[in-house]
Amino acid sequence: MSTGTGGYLQIGQVAERTELSLKTIRHYDEVGLVQPSARSTGGFRLYTDADVTRLLVIRRMKPLGFTLAEMKQLLDSVDVLDDQAATSDRRTSAAAYLLECRDKARDSAERLRRQLSYAEELTELLTARTSLPSD
Repeated sequence: MSTGTGGYLQIGQVAERTELSLKTIRHYDEVGLVQPSARSTGGFRLYTDADVTRLLVIRRMKPLGFTLAEMKQLLDSVDVLDDQAATSDRRTSAAAYLLECRDKARDSAERLRRQLSYAEELTELLTARTSLPSD
């Protein structure tokens, strides 16, 4: 990562990489989902690649109907599983929550595939109905 800010990314760069708006990234900071790893001397938010990865997880969860609380719990669960010092009980609980999220994501993806199929069917129907007969 070459950024000119000591290896950190500024919020605009993060927005570009994640395809999230500045407002959304700031909101996720305010609600404690993904806080910047550092601040510049001028107070600007500075992010690491790990922060970007967390934002990408959130971006994937949002259209699948996950709430902010569920997103936070998933990110916390990932942190627990990455923490070698976490107790066995915490790791088991975290893994179980990830499985719940996987099942919810799978169900949401199936629902979205069905909706996409309906949209494609409608588009084809409308295309056929609006095609002008050739002379």
